[in-house]
Amino acid sequence: MKYGVVLPGGTADQQLRQAILAEAHGWFGVFVWEAAYGVDAWTLLGAMAARTSRVMLGTNLTPLPWRRPWKVASQAITLDQISGGRAIVGIGLGAVDNFLGETGEVIDRKIRAEAMDEGIDLMRGLWRGDLVFQGKHYQMDISGRTDLAEVGRPVQTPIPLWVVGAWPSEKSMNRVLRCQGILPNVRIDGQFASPRPSDLGQIRNWLAERSDVAHDIIADGETPIDDQAAATDIVRPFAEAGATWWLETRWDMALANEERMRQIEARIKAGPPILSS
Repeated sequence: MKYGVVLPGGTADQQLRQAILAEAHGWFGVFVWEAAYGVDAWTLLGAMAARTSRVMLGTNLTPLPWRRPWKVASQAITLDQISGGRAIVGIGLGAVDNFLGETGEVIDRKIRAEAMDEGIDLMRGLWRGDLVFQGKHYQMDISGRTDLAEVGRPVQTPIPLWVVGAWPSEKSMNRVLRCQGILPNVRIDGQFASPRPSDLGQIRNWLAERSDVAHDIIADGETPIDDQAAATDIVRPFAEAGATWWLETRWDMALANEERMRQIEARIKAGPPILSS
């Protein structure tokens, strides 16, 4: 299992400092989130790439239907090149609430799902060198500049796409098959919930039966700062069920303040809850 930390926010300088701390204290990945306004995720990740050498760097997550997919593809390859192949792109439909900001984007779930499917195909095609795309929601033709395919080639083939997957929705899970990882949700009686270890085991088996790709399965949650044994007890069931990543989160710390920064940095310095072999 690999261990990453999702930074809940703060200024660009604060988050850059936290990424440097995460690399120094044994974390394998650093992830940032995208809102309607604030510190730009991709500019921040580029700065992190220049100040680190080992940690994977990515978004958790990019609301792809509300972005231009060729722009996201460009941001991702720029990060991948600067970092020497350490980019990860986490994508989802986008949260329909005012926590991340409302900007008049399309909120119809079916339309957003269609746009995300096209966006995935468009980005994957660009990274392969395909400069023309024709879809229902997106049309692109940049074939007049064939050099773009060469200078826009990522280091990783492909850059890992982690997509939100709603288990056991077949349509949502089929989308996962076209990506490299799943950020799982579980649909229970029409409502979404965080997955249990048993859910991850079912997801792992479903993917293994349908794909030769070794998909990353991402679990997330909160572990204590000062009790390594308790932290590993929280993580172990997810690892045993097939999770390949644990992302340390502090989603309840929604407002930027110095106390939150102190707690986040203390958790980063404590290091990941690594399981003994």
